[in-house]
Amino acid sequence: ARTLGNMPSNDLKPKDLFEVAKKIAKENKMGCTVLEEKDMKKHGMGMFLGVSSGSIEPAKLIILEYSHQKAEQTLAIVGKGVTFDSGGISLKPGRNMDEMKFDMCGAAAVLGAMKVFGNLNPNLNIIAVIAATENMPGGRAQRPGDIVTAHNGKKVEILNTDAEGRLILGDALSYVVKEFKPDAVIDLATLTGACITALGHITTAAITNNDLLMDEVRKAGLTSGDRVWQLPSFPEYGDSIKGKYGDLQNIGGGDSGTIIGGLFLEHFIDGTPWVHLDIAGTSWNVKHNDYQPNSGATGVGVRLLVDLVQEWKFVKK
Repeated sequence: ARTLGNMPSNDLKPKDLFEVAKKIAKENKMGCTVLEEKDMKKHGMGMFLGVSSGSIEPAKLIILEYSHQKAEQTLAIVGKGVTFDSGGISLKPGRNMDEMKFDMCGAAAVLGAMKVFGNLNPNLNIIAVIAATENMPGGRAQRPGDIVTAHNGKKVEILNTDAEGRLILGDALSYVVKEFKPDAVIDLATLTGACITALGHITTAAITNNDLLMDEVRKAGLTSGDRVWQLPSFPEYGDSIKGKYGDLQNIGGGDSGTIIGGLFLEHFIDGTPWVHLDIAGTSWNVKHNDYQPNSGATGVGVRLLVDLVQEWKFVKK
């Protein structure tokens, strides 16, 4: 996961993440499929395609399937794989934009964990989904003010093209919930800079719709060292992303950005037990932590996912 995170964006594109996934699948006898952009269009993934439209690099929705003959439950893990995030038309400031190669660290964590699962053979079915794209300001890029239709049919107003992670994850979450009907879903994403304001670089933020699943994730965070802290998700927070011309807007009014990003995603899980992990602050350049390097990608999330699966006790109610 650290190796992938540290790779420059000219050497790691969506197609390269797919090659890594195929290699992991081959070595561990897993299934591996991909939805190309033409497939995403058939499935109505307008949010995902809107983000990818500015790049000449085709987006890919990568799916890895691990199964165990004695498994009684299925866990889906979904990773944000923006291999470079310029911000799109809502261009990011030039300072530190080079670090936006790390915007695929959620995908890196999912791939790293799946490689471990291939060795551990846990008694649990695991569906890994990686939403891979670039976010670029090309001539065909989506614009602020555009309205796109998500996989689940919701109309989403694009107010800021730099809030792209929730768009690709929303379609990925909706797809995996519909097609695989998992008992639980965990997503990992470098979603918001507000997460760093709230928790710094030591702790990952969590938003959930299920306290029992959250308890298991919290325990795994403590045992693994990938510590998490649950933020509130009261419905009033979601008022700021209610649509004016559609169902939803992709950003809120400026406050509580991490919470609002998570609540946006909740619209696409159809009530499935779910935990969203915002790893924006913990994915790279975490200094003075004994099990992580002082610079570069940390691989955060791999240890947490592995401990969670090894000690899996969640019972869907």
